[in-house]
Amino acid sequence: MRESDNGSSMLTGRPEVACRFLGYSQRYSGNTLRSYPMKIALVGAGKIVLSCLDALKDIKGIDIEALCVRQGSLQKGEALKNQYNIHSIYTDYDAMLQDGNIDFVYLGIPNHLHFSYSHKALSAGKHVICEKPFTSNYAQLLELVTLAKSTGRYLFEAITSIHSPGFNYLKTHLADIGEIKLVQANYSQYSSRYNDYVNGIVHPAFDPAASGGALYDINLYNIYNVCALFGAPESVSYHCNKGHNGIDTSGILVMNYGAFIAVCTGAKDSASPGYFTVQGTAGYVKVTDIPSVCKHVEFSQAGTLIKHDDTTDKNHMIYEFEAFRDIVSAQDMSRCHELLDIALNVSKVLEQARECCGIDFPLTQE
Repeated sequence: MRESDNGSSMLTGRPEVACRFLGYSQRYSGNTLRSYPMKIALVGAGKIVLSCLDALKDIKGIDIEALCVRQGSLQKGEALKNQYNIHSIYTDYDAMLQDGNIDFVYLGIPNHLHFSYSHKALSAGKHVICEKPFTSNYAQLLELVTLAKSTGRYLFEAITSIHSPGFNYLKTHLADIGEIKLVQANYSQYSSRYNDYVNGIVHPAFDPAASGGALYDINLYNIYNVCALFGAPESVSYHCNKGHNGIDTSGILVMNYGAFIAVCTGAKDSASPGYFTVQGTAGYVKVTDIPSVCKHVEFSQAGTLIKHDDTTDKNHMIYEFEAFRDIVSAQDMSRCHELLDIALNVSKVLEQARECCGIDFPLTQE
Protein backbone atom coordinates (compact mmCIF):
# COMPACT_ATOMS: atom_id res chain seq x y z
CA MET A 1 0.00 0.00 0.00
CA ARG A 2 1.00 3.67 -0.25
CA GLU A 3 2.19 5.16 3.07
CA SER A 4 0.09 2.82 5.20
CA ASP A 5 -1.42 3.16 8.65
CA ASN A 6 -0.89 0.63 11.39
CA GLY A 7 -2.65 -2.57 10.46
CA SER A 8 -3.67 -5.32 12.85
CA SER A 9 -5.73 -8.14 11.40
CA MET A 10 -9.52 -7.94 11.22
CA LEU A 11 -9.82 -11.58 10.14
CA THR A 12 -11.73 -13.97 12.36
CA GLY A 13 -13.32 -17.04 10.82
CA ARG A 14 -13.87 -18.52 7.37
CA PRO A 15 -16.62 -16.77 5.39
CA GLU A 16 -19.35 -18.50 3.46
CA VAL A 17 -18.89 -18.43 -0.30
CA ALA A 18 -21.17 -15.86 -1.91
CA CYS A 19 -23.04 -16.30 -5.18
CA ARG A 20 -21.16 -15.33 -8.33
CA PHE A 21 -21.33 -11.71 -9.42
CA LEU A 22 -22.06 -11.47 -13.13
CA GLY A 23 -20.24 -8.22 -13.87
CA TYR A 24 -20.74 -4.49 -13.61
CA SER A 25 -24.40 -3.39 -13.65
CA GLN A 26 -25.74 -6.93 -13.29
CA ARG A 27 -26.27 -8.90 -10.12
CA TYR A 28 -28.70 -11.56 -8.93
CA SER A 29 -31.09 -10.88 -6.05
CA GLY A 30 -33.01 -14.09 -5.60
CA ASN A 31 -34.29 -14.91 -9.08
CA THR A 32 -34.33 -11.29 -10.25
CA LEU A 33 -31.57 -9.67 -12.29
CA ARG A 34 -31.19 -6.00 -11.36
CA SER A 35 -28.97 -3.14 -12.47
CA TYR A 36 -26.41 -1.61 -10.12
CA PRO A 37 -23.18 0.40 -10.19
CA MET A 38 -20.08 -1.17 -8.68
CA LYS A 39 -20.74 -1.53 -4.95
CA ILE A 40 -17.41 -1.26 -3.18
CA ALA A 41 -16.23 -1.77 0.39
CA LEU A 42 -13.01 -0.15 1.57
CA VAL A 43 -10.77 -1.85 4.12
CA GLY A 44 -8.50 0.36 6.22
CA ALA A 45 -8.52 3.91 7.58
CA GLY A 46 -5.06 5.23 6.74
CA LYS A 47 -3.88 7.95 4.36
CA ILE A 48 -4.42 5.93 1.22
CA VAL A 49 -8.01 5.06 2.15
CA LEU A 50 -8.71 8.74 2.79
CA SER A 51 -7.33 9.57 -0.65
CA CYS A 52 -9.38 6.77 -2.17
CA LEU A 53 -12.58 8.03 -0.54
CA ASP A 54 -11.88 11.49 -1.90
CA ALA A 55 -11.41 10.06 -5.40
CA LEU A 56 -14.45 7.77 -5.38
CA LYS A 57 -16.85 10.54 -4.40
CA ASP A 58 -16.30 12.10 -7.84
CA ILE A 59 -16.60 8.92 -9.93
CA LYS A 60 -19.92 7.93 -11.46
CA GLY A 61 -20.70 4.23 -11.52
CA ILE A 62 -19.03 3.37 -8.21
CA ASP A 63 -20.91 3.46 -4.91
CA ILE A 64 -19.12 3.26 -1.55
CA GLU A 65 -21.18 0.62 0.23
CA ALA A 66 -19.10 -0.16 3.33
CA LEU A 67 -15.98 0.60 5.33
CA CYS A 68 -14.08 -1.94 7.43
CA VAL A 69 -11.70 -0.69 10.13
CA ARG A 70 -9.91 -1.96 13.21
CA GLN A 71 -11.84 -1.72 16.46
CA GLY A 72 -9.35 0.91 17.59
CA SER A 73 -10.18 3.03 14.54
CA LEU A 74 -13.95 2.74 14.89
CA GLN A 75 -14.45 6.36 15.95
CA LYS A 76 -12.48 7.54 12.92
CA GLY A 77 -14.43 5.09 10.76
CA GLU A 78 -17.76 6.40 11.99
CA ALA A 79 -16.70 9.94 11.12
CA LEU A 80 -15.74 8.82 7.60
CA LYS A 81 -19.02 6.92 7.27
CA ASN A 82 -20.94 10.10 7.99
CA GLN A 83 -18.71 12.32 5.85
CA TYR A 84 -18.99 10.14 2.75
CA ASN A 85 -22.52 8.77 3.30
CA ILE A 86 -21.26 5.20 3.53
CA HIS A 87 -24.04 2.69 4.15
CA SER A 88 -22.31 0.27 6.57
CA ILE A 89 -19.27 0.09 8.82
CA TYR A 90 -17.58 -3.10 10.02
CA THR A 91 -14.80 -4.08 12.38
CA ASP A 92 -15.08 -7.76 11.40
CA TYR A 93 -13.69 -8.51 7.94
CA ASP A 94 -15.46 -11.88 7.67
CA ALA A 95 -18.81 -10.30 8.49
CA MET A 96 -18.23 -7.68 5.83
CA LEU A 97 -17.47 -10.35 3.24
CA GLN A 98 -20.87 -11.90 3.92
CA ASP A 99 -22.63 -8.65 3.01
CA GLY A 100 -24.51 -9.37 -0.21
CA ASN A 101 -24.65 -5.68 -1.12
CA ILE A 102 -20.87 -5.61 -1.65
CA ASP A 103 -19.40 -6.61 -5.02
CA PHE A 104 -15.86 -5.20 -4.82
CA VAL A 105 -13.38 -4.99 -1.95
CA TYR A 106 -10.64 -2.36 -1.96
CA LEU A 107 -7.70 -3.15 0.32
CA GLY A 108 -5.76 -0.17 1.69
CA ILE A 109 -3.92 -2.07 4.42
CA PRO A 110 -0.24 -2.88 5.20
CA ASN A 111 1.57 -4.79 2.48
CA HIS A 112 2.04 -8.08 4.31
CA LEU A 113 -1.75 -8.45 4.71
CA HIS A 114 -2.56 -8.05 1.01
CA PHE A 115 -2.36 -11.73 0.12
CA SER A 116 -4.51 -13.14 2.92
CA TYR A 117 -7.17 -10.43 2.68
CA SER A 118 -7.34 -10.72 -1.11
CA HIS A 119 -7.56 -14.50 -0.95
CA LYS A 120 -10.40 -14.36 1.55
CA ALA A 121 -12.32 -11.83 -0.51
CA LEU A 122 -11.94 -13.80 -3.75
CA SER A 123 -12.95 -16.99 -1.97
CA ALA A 124 -16.04 -15.20 -0.67
CA GLY A 125 -17.10 -14.33 -4.20
CA LYS A 126 -15.95 -10.72 -4.16
CA HIS A 127 -13.94 -8.88 -6.78
CA VAL A 128 -10.75 -7.30 -5.45
CA ILE A 129 -8.86 -4.04 -5.93
CA CYS A 130 -5.65 -4.33 -3.90
CA GLU A 131 -3.21 -1.54 -3.19
CA LYS A 132 0.30 -1.88 -4.48
CA PRO A 133 2.42 -3.88 -3.95
CA PHE A 134 -0.01 -6.70 -4.70
CA THR A 135 1.76 -9.28 -2.54
CA SER A 136 5.02 -9.94 -0.72
CA ASN A 137 6.26 -12.42 -3.31
CA TYR A 138 5.56 -13.81 -6.77
CA ALA A 139 4.10 -17.14 -5.63
CA GLN A 140 1.40 -15.37 -3.61
CA LEU A 141 0.35 -13.23 -6.56
CA LEU A 142 0.30 -16.21 -8.91
CA GLU A 143 -2.02 -18.00 -6.47
CA LEU A 144 -4.38 -15.00 -6.37
CA VAL A 145 -4.40 -14.67 -10.16
CA THR A 146 -5.13 -18.38 -10.55
CA LEU A 147 -7.97 -18.15 -8.03
CA ALA A 148 -9.47 -15.06 -9.66
CA LYS A 149 -9.36 -16.61 -13.13
CA SER A 150 -10.83 -19.92 -11.99
CA THR A 151 -13.76 -18.19 -10.28
CA GLY A 152 -14.38 -15.44 -12.83
CA ARG A 153 -13.44 -12.63 -10.48
CA TYR A 154 -11.96 -9.28 -11.35
CA LEU A 155 -8.63 -8.69 -9.63
CA PHE A 156 -6.84 -5.35 -9.95
CA GLU A 157 -3.73 -3.80 -8.47
CA ALA A 158 -4.34 -0.18 -7.50
CA ILE A 159 -1.50 1.56 -9.29
CA THR A 160 -1.82 5.18 -10.36
CA SER A 161 0.83 5.78 -12.99
CA ILE A 162 -0.06 3.49 -15.89
CA HIS A 163 -3.68 4.68 -15.99
CA SER A 164 -2.81 8.39 -16.14
CA PRO A 165 -3.27 10.56 -19.26
CA GLY A 166 0.41 11.49 -19.12
CA PHE A 167 1.55 7.88 -19.25
CA ASN A 168 -0.78 7.21 -22.18
CA TYR A 169 0.70 10.23 -23.97
CA LEU A 170 4.19 8.87 -23.36
CA LYS A 171 3.20 5.51 -24.84
CA THR A 172 1.88 7.09 -28.03
CA HIS A 173 5.28 8.66 -28.77
CA LEU A 174 7.53 5.65 -28.16
CA ALA A 175 7.44 4.79 -31.85
CA ASP A 176 8.67 8.31 -32.70
CA ILE A 177 11.98 8.29 -30.82
CA GLY A 178 13.84 5.70 -32.85
CA GLU A 179 15.68 2.74 -31.40
CA ILE A 180 15.36 2.81 -27.63
CA LYS A 181 18.70 2.84 -25.84
CA LEU A 182 18.11 3.90 -22.24
CA VAL A 183 15.33 4.30 -19.71
CA GLN A 184 16.10 6.43 -16.66
CA ALA A 185 13.71 6.88 -13.76
CA ASN A 186 13.88 8.47 -10.33
CA TYR A 187 11.32 8.62 -7.54
CA SER A 188 13.00 9.86 -4.38
CA GLN A 189 10.89 11.24 -1.55
CA TYR A 190 12.01 11.78 2.03
CA SER A 191 9.55 9.69 4.00
CA SER A 192 7.52 11.28 6.77
CA ARG A 193 8.35 8.14 8.74
CA TYR A 194 12.11 8.12 8.15
CA ASN A 195 13.05 10.23 11.19
CA ASP A 196 11.11 7.84 13.41
CA TYR A 197 12.91 4.95 11.75
CA VAL A 198 16.34 6.47 12.43
CA ASN A 199 15.30 6.86 16.08
CA GLY A 200 14.28 3.23 16.36
CA ILE A 201 10.53 3.60 15.81
CA VAL A 202 9.75 1.29 12.90
CA HIS A 203 6.53 1.86 10.96
CA PRO A 204 5.30 -0.69 8.39
CA ALA A 205 6.89 1.34 5.57
CA PHE A 206 10.34 0.38 6.95
CA ASP A 207 9.52 -3.01 8.44
CA PRO A 208 10.65 -6.19 6.62
CA ALA A 209 7.89 -8.12 8.43
CA ALA A 210 5.36 -5.77 6.81
CA SER A 211 6.99 -6.06 3.36
CA GLY A 212 8.19 -2.47 3.47
CA GLY A 213 11.19 -0.67 2.03
CA ALA A 214 12.00 1.66 -0.84
CA LEU A 215 11.86 -1.02 -3.53
CA TYR A 216 8.33 -2.20 -2.80
CA ASP A 217 6.93 1.17 -1.77
CA ILE A 218 8.36 3.77 -4.13
CA ASN A 219 10.70 2.29 -6.76
CA LEU A 220 7.79 0.05 -7.67
CA TYR A 221 6.26 2.91 -9.68
CA ASN A 222 9.36 3.11 -11.87
CA ILE A 223 9.35 -0.64 -12.34
CA TYR A 224 5.65 -0.68 -13.15
CA ASN A 225 6.09 1.96 -15.83
CA VAL A 226 8.96 0.05 -17.42
CA CYS A 227 7.16 -3.31 -17.36
CA ALA A 228 3.94 -1.78 -18.69
CA LEU A 229 5.88 -0.42 -21.66
CA PHE A 230 8.37 -3.20 -22.35
CA GLY A 231 7.33 -6.37 -20.54
CA ALA A 232 9.67 -8.53 -18.48
CA PRO A 233 13.42 -7.83 -18.56
CA GLU A 234 16.07 -10.41 -19.36
CA SER A 235 17.85 -9.83 -16.06
CA VAL A 236 17.66 -7.73 -12.91
CA SER A 237 20.18 -6.37 -10.41
CA TYR A 238 19.58 -4.20 -7.35
CA HIS A 239 22.02 -2.12 -5.34
CA CYS A 240 20.66 -0.58 -2.16
CA ASN A 241 21.36 1.28 1.05
CA LYS A 242 20.16 -0.71 4.04
CA GLY A 243 18.94 0.55 7.38
CA HIS A 244 19.49 -0.84 10.86
CA ASN A 245 16.97 -3.67 10.42
CA GLY A 246 18.12 -4.72 6.96
CA ILE A 247 15.41 -2.93 5.00
CA ASP A 248 16.34 -0.94 1.90
CA THR A 249 15.90 2.77 2.48
CA SER A 250 17.04 3.65 -1.06
CA GLY A 251 18.42 1.86 -4.06
CA ILE A 252 19.14 1.60 -7.78
CA LEU A 253 17.59 -1.16 -9.88
CA VAL A 254 19.01 -2.12 -13.27
CA MET A 255 16.73 -3.96 -15.72
CA ASN A 256 18.49 -5.40 -18.77
CA TYR A 257 16.35 -5.76 -21.90
CA GLY A 258 19.16 -6.82 -24.20
CA ALA A 259 18.76 -3.96 -26.70
CA PHE A 260 18.54 -1.35 -23.94
CA ILE A 261 18.89 -0.86 -20.19
CA ALA A 262 16.45 0.64 -17.69
CA VAL A 263 17.84 2.24 -14.53
CA CYS A 264 15.32 2.86 -11.73
CA THR A 265 16.18 4.87 -8.62
CA GLY A 266 13.95 4.96 -5.55
CA ALA A 267 14.59 6.55 -2.16
CA LYS A 268 12.75 7.08 1.10
CA ASP A 269 15.80 8.46 2.94
CA SER A 270 16.50 11.42 0.65
CA ALA A 271 14.80 13.57 -1.96
CA SER A 272 15.37 14.87 -5.48
CA PRO A 273 13.17 15.79 -8.46
CA GLY A 274 11.34 12.86 -10.00
CA TYR A 275 11.37 11.90 -13.67
CA PHE A 276 10.85 9.00 -16.07
CA THR A 277 12.75 9.21 -19.36
CA VAL A 278 12.80 6.93 -22.38
CA GLN A 279 15.53 7.96 -24.80
CA GLY A 280 16.10 6.69 -28.31
CA THR A 281 18.25 7.37 -31.36
CA ALA A 282 15.75 9.92 -32.71
CA GLY A 283 14.56 11.67 -29.56
CA TYR A 284 13.18 11.18 -26.11
CA VAL A 285 9.95 11.26 -24.14
CA LYS A 286 10.11 12.26 -20.50
CA VAL A 287 7.80 12.52 -17.51
CA THR A 288 9.14 15.59 -15.72
CA ASP A 289 7.44 15.02 -12.37
CA ILE A 290 7.11 12.03 -10.07
CA PRO A 291 6.59 8.74 -11.98
CA SER A 292 3.54 7.80 -9.91
CA VAL A 293 1.47 10.70 -11.27
CA CYS A 294 2.89 11.56 -14.74
CA LYS A 295 1.19 14.96 -14.96
CA HIS A 296 3.86 16.63 -17.10
CA VAL A 297 5.43 15.01 -20.17
CA GLU A 298 7.93 16.25 -22.75
CA PHE A 299 8.41 14.83 -26.25
CA SER A 300 11.58 15.84 -28.08
CA GLN A 301 12.39 14.98 -31.69
CA ALA A 302 14.64 16.68 -34.27
CA GLY A 303 15.06 19.78 -32.14
CA THR A 304 11.34 20.21 -31.51
CA LEU A 305 10.05 20.04 -27.95
CA ILE A 306 6.36 19.44 -27.27
CA LYS A 307 4.96 19.60 -23.75
CA HIS A 308 1.87 17.78 -22.53
CA ASP A 309 0.45 18.88 -19.18
CA ASP A 310 -2.46 17.56 -17.20
CA THR A 311 -3.79 20.84 -15.86
CA THR A 312 -6.72 19.36 -13.96
CA ASP A 313 -6.79 19.30 -10.19
CA LYS A 314 -8.15 15.76 -10.10
CA ASN A 315 -7.23 13.39 -7.31
CA HIS A 316 -4.63 11.24 -9.09
CA MET A 317 -6.39 8.04 -7.97
CA ILE A 318 -9.44 8.87 -10.08
CA TYR A 319 -7.84 7.63 -13.30
CA GLU A 320 -7.17 4.10 -12.07
CA PHE A 321 -10.66 3.65 -10.65
CA GLU A 322 -12.22 5.01 -13.83
CA ALA A 323 -10.16 2.46 -15.75
CA PHE A 324 -11.36 -0.37 -13.49
CA ARG A 325 -14.96 0.81 -13.79
CA ASP A 326 -14.74 0.92 -17.58
CA ILE A 327 -13.20 -2.56 -17.75
CA VAL A 328 -15.93 -4.01 -15.56
CA SER A 329 -18.65 -2.05 -17.34
CA ALA A 330 -17.54 -3.57 -20.66
CA GLN A 331 -17.08 -6.97 -18.97
CA ASP A 332 -13.61 -6.90 -20.53
CA MET A 333 -11.99 -9.70 -18.59
CA SER A 334 -9.22 -9.94 -21.19
CA ARG A 335 -8.07 -6.41 -20.31
CA CYS A 336 -8.14 -7.32 -16.63
CA HIS A 337 -5.91 -10.29 -17.42
CA GLU A 338 -3.54 -8.08 -19.43
CA LEU A 339 -3.10 -5.88 -16.37
CA LEU A 340 -2.51 -8.98 -14.25
CA ASP A 341 0.23 -10.06 -16.65
CA ILE A 342 1.96 -6.72 -16.06
CA ALA A 343 1.51 -7.15 -12.31
CA LEU A 344 3.08 -10.61 -12.46
CA ASN A 345 6.10 -9.24 -14.33
CA VAL A 346 6.47 -6.48 -11.75
CA SER A 347 6.18 -8.95 -8.89
CA LYS A 348 8.88 -11.16 -10.41
CA VAL A 349 11.22 -8.18 -10.83
CA LEU A 350 10.62 -7.07 -7.24
CA GLU A 351 11.34 -10.53 -5.90
CA GLN A 352 14.50 -10.95 -7.99
CA ALA A 353 15.73 -7.52 -6.92
CA ARG A 354 15.05 -8.21 -3.26
CA GLU A 355 16.87 -11.53 -3.45
CA CYS A 356 19.77 -9.86 -5.25
CA CYS A 357 20.19 -7.45 -2.34
CA GLY A 358 19.58 -10.03 0.41
CA ILE A 359 16.38 -8.47 1.75
CA ASP A 360 14.26 -11.03 3.56
CA PHE A 361 10.50 -10.73 4.01
CA PRO A 362 9.12 -13.11 6.65
CA LEU A 363 6.17 -14.90 5.07
CA THR A 364 3.60 -13.39 7.41
CA GLN A 365 0.12 -14.20 6.15
CA GLU A 366 -2.16 -13.16 8.97
